Order: sequence, then structure tokens, then C-alpha cells
Amino acid sequence: MEFRIDHFVNALIYAILGGIIYFIAFYAIDKLTPGDLWQEIVEKHNIAFAIVVGCMMLGFGIIIAAAVH
Repeated sequence: MEFRIDHFVNALIYAILGGIIYFIAFYAIDKLTPGDLWQEIVEKHNIAFAIVVGCMMLGFGIIIAAAVH
């Protein structure tokens, strides 16, 4: 199997694009939910909320990976 630079560049571009979309999705969820996600998880140590947000972001990650693939 030979190394092709165009495949590497494509993978890098899609990884960056997926990361950007992922952070936009997190920001959208943060704005759509009542309160501040970061404050609720980090400062108030709400474990249940962190698990729910983590599962939502995992779902978004799977969707983005499938769309980019």
C-alpha cells in the first residue's frame, strides 16, 4: 500500500471541517438550552447533565463522521 499525499490532505481537511462543525453544534446546544452548559458542568459539578451533554455530543460526532466520510 503506497502513501498518497492527496489522501492525507483530504483526511486532514475533513478532520478539521468535522471539528469545526462539532464545535458549532456544541455552541448551538449551549445557546438552545437554558442556563450555561460550561458553568453547569464545571462549576456546579452536575454529573447527570455532563453525561447527557456528552451523549448528545457523541451522537453529533457520529453523524458528522458519517456525513464527512
